[in-house]
Amino acid sequence: MSPLIPVILSGGSGTRLWPLSRESHPKQFLPLLGEKSLLQSTWLRLRGLPGADAPLVVANEEHRFMVAEQLRQVGATPSALILEPVGRNTAPAIAVAALRAMKGGDDPVLLVLPSDHVIADENAFRAAVLVAMESARAGYLVTFGIVPTAAETGYGYINAAPGEGVRDVLRFVEKPDQATAETYVASGEYFWNSGMFAFLASRYLEELEKNQPRMVELARESLDKATVDADFLRLDKTSFSACPADSIDYAVMEKTDRAQVIPIDVGWNDVGSWSALWSVVEQDGNGNAHRGDVIARDCRNTLAISDKRLVALIGLTDIVAVDTDDALLIAHKDRVQDVKEIVAALKRDKRPQATWHRKVYRPWGSYDGIDSGDRFQVKRIIVKPGAALSLQMHHHRAEHWIVVKGTARVTCGEKVFLLGENESTYIPLGSKHRLENPGKQALELIEVQSGGYLGEDDIVRFEDVYGRNAG
Repeated sequence: MSPLIPVILSGGSGTRLWPLSRESHPKQFLPLLGEKSLLQSTWLRLRGLPGADAPLVVANEEHRFMVAEQLRQVGATPSALILEPVGRNTAPAIAVAALRAMKGGDDPVLLVLPSDHVIADENAFRAAVLVAMESARAGYLVTFGIVPTAAETGYGYINAAPGEGVRDVLRFVEKPDQATAETYVASGEYFWNSGMFAFLASRYLEELEKNQPRMVELARESLDKATVDADFLRLDKTSFSACPADSIDYAVMEKTDRAQVIPIDVGWNDVGSWSALWSVVEQDGNGNAHRGDVIARDCRNTLAISDKRLVALIGLTDIVAVDTDDALLIAHKDRVQDVKEIVAALKRDKRPQATWHRKVYRPWGSYDGIDSGDRFQVKRIIVKPGAALSLQMHHHRAEHWIVVKGTARVTCGEKVFLLGENESTYIPLGSKHRLENPGKQALELIEVQSGGYLGEDDIVRFEDVYGRNAG
């Protein structure tokens, strides 16, 4: 019997939940519901799935340390953590996963799951997976259709043949207008397209080969030329970048005559917008869902999130307010899909708020941009126990370091020395230097940069335990 290998896709950018979700820290890494991130929750709901091997994770190379750290926090060890050098949509990512899963000679059933969805009834979900596996082992490509709870225009729909349980797909349809969506829901024959699938690895590749043979060829080449880097499997950049970019829906599911769907009602939500998040979080008696330091008076159906500052709402209805360190979003719930236009404008203007939070996570810890001005910048830096920054130098800036907590081991030129709390040092422009935390508690320090250019790309690395080059 074919084993089951879950495939978790973690390559999305999540711009529709800006400003909380950014390109460098997208929504799958956010704890939107409870203490665990969506990625961690995706992994954890697979516990108790009979016969399932360790999941295989496909992630964006830029997020590799975040993925590894979040999985480590929940005691997770992937069978492989495959890094995409560039995003090419879901069809090539799944092709690589299928090829990797077949390396040992098996032909497993792949359970393909996005890493950024919410599923409330995990027992019902696992039961549906077991049913879908039987059809998958019979050679069908099975998708999970969500029983609609409203006439949503933000989802694609699946038109299913009459019957119970797994049944044939009649057609996939694009996101409809409101009137069409209402017709679909009223008919009882249409289900939301969840983006979750189950099929034999060989069957997926066979169907993909019929329509996109070049994609399969380049996916195989990128895997054959992949390199192992610590816990990561890095796909060959040249081969994978040349892959046609396409979704599994367009490349395979809409073209095969062996597509089936299993309708499920499991409390699914793709958290694709702020209004979608509002619909699944806990609300008060007036429909308000608030997190952080929020005070509201005479408000109804509002969503308010504050990282740190007090947010006060008075007399508002159907409003979303999301406050972060460096950006504030206020929108009507009917217009939250337009957040992507704000992000596009930020990218056109090359503004960092499209990509970065003020607090930036690195494999060694994090830094928070506290203040900046003409020729200076102030950061709060946290280095994890036992971690070290690269041996580096800067062409355009000097740095002052003041230790606030813990002990720092500092390399500056030929000198190596320790700094304790309330001690400081100066790193001249052009000096080779490194910051390490030799202790067992987090190292916290304040860094004051001064110079004519303070960009993060002014880093020349000489040694780095994380395999980074520059930036």
